[in-house]
Amino acid sequence: MREAVVRARKQLAEEGRDNGAISIGWRLEELAEVPVPSRATIHRILVDEGHVVPQPRKRPRARRRFEYTEANGLWQIDGMEFYLDGGEKVCILQILDDHSRLDVGTYAASSENGEETWAALQQAFAGYGVPVKVLTDNGPTFSGKHRGGMVDLERRLAEVGVHAIASSPYHPQTCGKDERSHQTLRKWIEKQPTPSTLDELQDLLVKYRYMYNNRRHQGIDGQTPQQRYDTATKAAPAGPVRLAGVTQRPVTSTGVVAFSGCSIVIGRRWAGQTATVYWQGDRVSILIADTAARTLTLDRSVRYQRLTTKLSTTS
Repeated sequence: MREAVVRARKQLAEEGRDNGAISIGWRLEELAEVPVPSRATIHRILVDEGHVVPQPRKRPRARRRFEYTEANGLWQIDGMEFYLDGGEKVCILQILDDHSRLDVGTYAASSENGEETWAALQQAFAGYGVPVKVLTDNGPTFSGKHRGGMVDLERRLAEVGVHAIASSPYHPQTCGKDERSHQTLRKWIEKQPTPSTLDELQDLLVKYRYMYNNRRHQGIDGQTPQQRYDTATKAAPAGPVRLAGVTQRPVTSTGVVAFSGCSIVIGRRWAGQTATVYWQGDRVSILIADTAARTLTLDRSVRYQRLTTKLSTTS
């Protein structure tokens, strides 16, 4: 049994997979070579054999882990730096379903930019449907929430009725499932031949997604992400209340746009024109042609949304 435990740990490490006591137990179960010992016994064997150094002061902290009750209720998306064989820095975009941990899209991109991020999301939409919400960090490609506006990705998500939400600044724990998935991907990909091109990297990512989605997962009671996704109730953005969208409104002669029960002042210079209004919750971005006339968060305590800051002149 000791030999089987140590051998399984070595195999998992060489494959770039998680190789803790739970993962070793699952590997022994798959091989059916010996009776599978308990997690505590596997850990004790690893300690006895010198593969794990006990750290009694390092106790696990209690965590409150949020999880959406339905698949497609929330997706997390984040980028991870990667270096090709020639030294070129590129980006791996990972999209994870919060409920099932299913990797709905892992995409090799030249950088963390809006066009390729949108392309990755469109591929995921085609395979799994459109989620209710998408959670990101505050990278300039993903969110303009803390910079007083909306970025192009948020407006595109609004057009298909998806509510974009962003984590608090300097609080990466909010996107913790994606961050943890990065660790799993990085460990695996470092054991593979380093790709020379984006196409070669994408081929590797296709293999990784199949492996990841069909392996047992500690965070979902030993199910595989694919099993949990397949059996879960699927949420959809269509419903009585939309959290995001896009619409067109006329600008009055006094430079006001009426939207969601509010009168939004954008200035007389836009009088008589047609405004395109993008909204994510109470965050609103008003465009005239390709120019951002105003971005704001609606103050629901008043109807008249007066101008309080200098108008933006860039989209």
